[in-house]
Amino acid sequence: MEPYNLVTILGPTACGKTTLAVALADRLKSAVISADSRQVYRSMDLGTGKDLCEYTIEGRQVPYHLIDIVDAGYKYNVFEYQRDFLQVYEALRTSGRMPVMCGGTGMYLESVLRGYRLVEVPEDKELRASLEGKTIQELTEILQGYKQLHNTTDVDSCKRAIRAIEIEEYYKKNDVNVREFPAIKSLTIGLDVSREIRRERISRRLRERLEQGMIEEVRGILDSGVLPEDLIYYGLEYKYLTMYVIGQLTYDEMVSQLEIAIHQFAKRQMTYFRGMERRGVPIHWIDSSLSTEEKVEHICKLLYNEN
Repeated sequence: MEPYNLVTILGPTACGKTTLAVALADRLKSAVISADSRQVYRSMDLGTGKDLCEYTIEGRQVPYHLIDIVDAGYKYNVFEYQRDFLQVYEALRTSGRMPVMCGGTGMYLESVLRGYRLVEVPEDKELRASLEGKTIQELTEILQGYKQLHNTTDVDSCKRAIRAIEIEEYYKKNDVNVREFPAIKSLTIGLDVSREIRRERISRRLRERLEQGMIEEVRGILDSGVLPEDLIYYGLEYKYLTMYVIGQLTYDEMVSQLEIAIHQFAKRQMTYFRGMERRGVPIHWIDSSLSTEEKVEHICKLLYNEN
């Protein structure tokens, strides 16, 4: 009996997760299951860093799942992610393959790795009304008063914070242990990158994506009928670029504020991953400066318990 039935690749933004996950899935003749809360959206490509060209290795297409599955403007949530993950995971396992989960959304990752039994949470209009008008700082403080189940790393808008509180309040008042969850034993790999290198990669990648047409991508989404507030809801690139496109920020203000926000986000991701370790998720950290081949070899040795 194999000790693991899933490999997970996690790490902060711009650390090389996708490249490694695709190479590993190719080696294992399997597929990548994305764990990114924004890559689920169609048309949101450059801003979410989908890098779909990376899923082809020497002419071979490596299958991927849970990318481009809902329209921009929809508010996909962790309940839906867990449901969709399990469908893909069970199909891959049934076919004898080792799934490779890859992403940086802590709540999505932890919902799988710790087997939270999640249920769909309805809208609570009374609660929403009581929270309306509060600042993001006030909402974050309220959220932190719960059991730390919800991922606060990307709660950077009042709408997202209110939804997070709504979920936590529902869990507090209701018996949510109703969904069966398979016994998942993951070999979880974290990509360790120095703060200096991480910052350099983030800044370089932001400028590359702006040159590649990220502003035009946002304009196109808005032109398709998605409301600015709904795009701002997704945070980071879509928040600041939308504010620029609708005239709330100058170009230089947008670039400066966005760059700072992404650096802060990466730092919060690392804090969340360390918290996952404290909550019982073992993570094997690998130096991100190793070559992709070296990292794949190291993971395979861990996976198959080789010396």
